[in-house]
Amino acid sequence: MNKETIVLVVLSGGQDSATCLAWAKKSFDEIHTISFDYGQRHIRELDYAKELSQRAKAKTHREIPVSSIQALGDSSLLDGGDVTAPHPLNGGLPSSFVPGRNLVFLTLASAHAYKIGAKYVVTGVCQTDFSGYPDCRAQTISAIELAINLGITEYKTPIKILTPLMYKTKAETVLMMQKMGCLDWYAHTHTCYKGEAPPCGECPACLLRAKGFAEAGIKDPLVEGE
Repeated sequence: MNKETIVLVVLSGGQDSATCLAWAKKSFDEIHTISFDYGQRHIRELDYAKELSQRAKAKTHREIPVSSIQALGDSSLLDGGDVTAPHPLNGGLPSSFVPGRNLVFLTLASAHAYKIGAKYVVTGVCQTDFSGYPDCRAQTISAIELAINLGITEYKTPIKILTPLMYKTKAETVLMMQKMGCLDWYAHTHTCYKGEAPPCGECPACLLRAKGFAEAGIKDPLVEGE
């Protein structure tokens, strides 16, 4: 990776985006971060995003309001419904699915990347543990990247969307963070879909996180720090 290039990290404040931030810090010379307030139930994650951005010594951090997602979406992450139930619009997906979320985030992030001269946008989507979310698949990311370069950059200064966790399990992600020497960053992340701190330990996100640490044979700094 070219250390002289600029990177923009989509930073939610969760485990995966924290890992991507650490990876970007190791791979790029100048880091910028961007987060989105879309009325999420776990709004406290944005505070962790700011803290992580400072920890990584990012040059800038932007928090963008996207209230339209809450108005148009139908998700337990927005309306406070049962996070363990199936999605009301598609029973094959969990209720936590927010329709169009990553499509909107990556479009806005790419527009910001274009503004600051970043050739790379990093996102923590993961196809292995994606809970069925269609906007976390590699095929979706490739399609978004194509649309962005057709509609924003005209391929004159193309933007590449990087997904370092795409084919990694949660356990592999934990081990990756340990290898980078940033495992302690996880103590400053938020995963719980219910927005609770300490985490509830019962929602799908908490269970998936716990499973990853158990399989990696490593204690979760967030839980151990309670």
